[in-house]
Amino acid sequence: MAIQFVALKPLNPLLPPQCKISISQRRRSQLSVSAAESVAWEEQIPPNAVRRKRDPSWRGGFSLGVDLGLLRTGVAISKGFTVRPLTVLELRGRKLELRLLDLAEKQEVDEFIIGLPKSSDGKETEQSNKVRSVAGRFAVRAAERGWRVYLQDEHGTSSEALEHMIAKGVSKSARDGKLDAYAAMVSEKVLERYFSEEGNGIEVVVPKQLELQNKLREGPPKDVDFYSPTTNT
Repeated sequence: MAIQFVALKPLNPLLPPQCKISISQRRRSQLSVSAAESVAWEEQIPPNAVRRKRDPSWRGGFSLGVDLGLLRTGVAISKGFTVRPLTVLELRGRKLELRLLDLAEKQEVDEFIIGLPKSSDGKETEQSNKVRSVAGRFAVRAAERGWRVYLQDEHGTSSEALEHMIAKGVSKSARDGKLDAYAAMVSEKVLERYFSEEGNGIEVVVPKQLELQNKLREGPPKDVDFYSPTTNT
């Protein structure tokens, strides 16, 4: 049986050595990006609830729960295993986004859990589309700092918040005058569901810009209080 030898085509000898090296580096970079893209985003940048589930000793950033309302946006905070209402914002558009970023900076937050309203049968509504639109714009600003934005199904959280107020003996007339407390409580319920379900069904909002996607993969700068300068994780 005859053996055939196939000559391999060498690199262009006219190319200077540094160009040959840059081609190799570019190829490795492309392979690395392709490998990352083949993995679901929720695996590439898992939410804090998932990281905590995988490693109970994990200590990382904190989570901000957001309930986007027509007039009021309720905000809750989770630090460690404690979830509590934080504030209510009567802002919209760019002012709301900048205020949320400011709160995240002060509270050492690295992820936002935004409630996504759905109907009782699990279908998305007109309000769902509006929330997705706001979340998409906000995710761009957050990604610039390496912060992540996730959507959490919030169906039923409004009823849970209402039942909680009733259980505490708050009358209907009093409830009508405590809309801020109600809005903040809904955002708290969103966060509680997120952690109780350990991030199952969470949806990450990913900007289209490649440079921002890379920032999400890298994450925010490591907090020296949690990470040693020599630690890689």
